[in-house]
Amino acid sequence: MEIGVLLVGLLAGVMSGLFGIGGGIVMVPILIAVFGMSMLDANAASLGAMLLPVGVFGVVTYYKAGLINIKESLWISLGLFAGSFFGAELALAINIGLLAKLYAIFLLYVALSYFNVQSLIFKRITKESFELKEHKPHAFWMFILLGLFAGVIAGMFGKGGGIIIVPMLISLFHYNPKAATATSLAALQLPVGLPSVIVYAEQGHLNLLYAALMAGGIVAGTFFGSKLALKLSASFFKKIYAVFLLGVAAYMMVKYI
Repeated sequence: MEIGVLLVGLLAGVMSGLFGIGGGIVMVPILIAVFGMSMLDANAASLGAMLLPVGVFGVVTYYKAGLINIKESLWISLGLFAGSFFGAELALAINIGLLAKLYAIFLLYVALSYFNVQSLIFKRITKESFELKEHKPHAFWMFILLGLFAGVIAGMFGKGGGIIIVPMLISLFHYNPKAATATSLAALQLPVGLPSVIVYAEQGHLNLLYAALMAGGIVAGTFFGSKLALKLSASFFKKIYAVFLLGVAAYMMVKYI
C-alpha cells in the first residue's frame, strides 16, 4: 500500500511539472478507484501532500527559463488560500454531483476550444485558437479572483487548483501555455490548501502517512515533468494539454452521473 501510494505521488509529480497542476487530479481518482479510499479521505490526503513546496524543483526549472511571473503567482496564491477553506466546507456540507458536472463541462469547453473545433464544424480554416496572443498586464484583483475560484474547486475536489488556473490564464489572460503552467505551479508552492486540510483533518479524514509518501513522490516527479515540458513546442504542448483536459472531463462526468 505504501509503495503504491508513493508511486501515485511520483506520477502526480510528473503531471504537475508538465501541466502546472497540483497533482490532485491524478491522485484523487487513483486513491478512490485503486486503493478504495472514500472521496473525502482521498481529498484530504491529496491536499495534505501538496502543503509543502513539493514542486519547487519544477519551479526553479521554469524560473531559469524566464517563464514565471512571481508577482501574479503570489496574487493567485492569496486567492487560493481563501478559496480552499470554503471549498472544503462545501464538500462536507452539500451534494457536489451537479457542480462536478458543471466543472466537467467547463473543462470540455476549454479543451475543445484548444482544438479549434469551431473551424471543423463550419469548415473554415483558421488558426485563431492556437495563436499566442500578446500577454498584457491585468489588475491584481483579477488574479486574486482567479485564485479564489480555483481554491474553492480545489477544496471541494481535492485538486491543487492548477486544473482551473492554467486554462484560464491561457484563455482569459492570454498567457503562453508554458508560462501559464509555470506561473500556476509557482502559485501552488505556498501552503494554499492549509485551510481545507485543517477542515478535513478535524473530521478525521486525513492520513498523514499517505500524504507524506505522496509528497515525496511529487518532489521527484515534478522535476522530470518540467524538464519534459520545456522541450515541447507551444502549439504541441497546448494540444497535449487539451487531450489531458478531455480525459479529466470524461472522468468527472462518469464519476458523478
